[in-house]
Amino acid sequence: MSATYRQQAPAKVNLFLHVTGKRDDGYHLLESLVCFTASGDVLSGEMRNDDKITLSITGPMASDLSSEKIDDNLVMRAARLLQGTCAPDRGADLILDKRLPIASGIGGGSADAAAALRLLIDMWQIDIDPKSLSDLALSLGADVPVCLHGRTCLMTGIGENITELPDLPDVPVVLINPGKAVSTPEIFKARADEGFSPAGAWETERTFTSAASLADALSECGNDLTLPASGILPEICDVLNALAREEGCLMARMSGSGATCFGIYDTSEQADRAAHAIAIRNPEWWISPTYILNQTIRQHADMGAKFPD
Repeated sequence: MSATYRQQAPAKVNLFLHVTGKRDDGYHLLESLVCFTASGDVLSGEMRNDDKITLSITGPMASDLSSEKIDDNLVMRAARLLQGTCAPDRGADLILDKRLPIASGIGGGSADAAAALRLLIDMWQIDIDPKSLSDLALSLGADVPVCLHGRTCLMTGIGENITELPDLPDVPVVLINPGKAVSTPEIFKARADEGFSPAGAWETERTFTSAASLADALSECGNDLTLPASGILPEICDVLNALAREEGCLMARMSGSGATCFGIYDTSEQADRAAHAIAIRNPEWWISPTYILNQTIRQHADMGAKFPD
């Protein structure tokens, strides 16, 4: 009987995101403090005895992908790219448990692609050097390399430059998406006349012992895409206000290009209460109370296990 392989695809959160420039080819240069949370998708798979790759999608957000061709899904694209590059005679049956909203600024598709690469490298016993793997990941999307890295880091360039940072504490956060997607290219187009933030805003040796100390440091930074994104989708402001109003919220901010926002709370009890209260008032929103993953937590958890419901 074939072994089942599993990989988590944790939600990526941009704790801050600065646009620091623009290349001649039109790509924007970014600087972002990235972390990952205990909320996310889960990818599982089994080896086939031929070279066929299949993908089934289940989970609460599966219907949001029903209009997408399976071959266009980032998991399939990652699998086919890795197969064509390193393992042309290997195949797999993959199942994606889709829990994160799509096009939401928390790297759902990119995290899924990264999980596919990790899972298939393990399943197919592929030996690939880190530079080639990083280049392969970047060809799938700007956020795939950082999701493949999967740890707290500073992301610069167009997403290809990753500086590993000291672990953050397991800070309680609440993730909220208003149930509407926003277009990243449209957001960058909307901020075309705005200037650029200076690079080097984050001291890479910083360490934190509490949610309050992290929130205080993050107050010196921001998300340069919030204004254009909220101009396109005003519900982003509603989400930010809902997070900030709840007791114990130390800061509320949009992640990535939106529309998902996060609130940092002082305690997990406050985060849970906030999530519950906001959900009662806004039943159509996707809401997930969670916490920032760090290496210590990962070492004490079975990374093949599913995320908590």
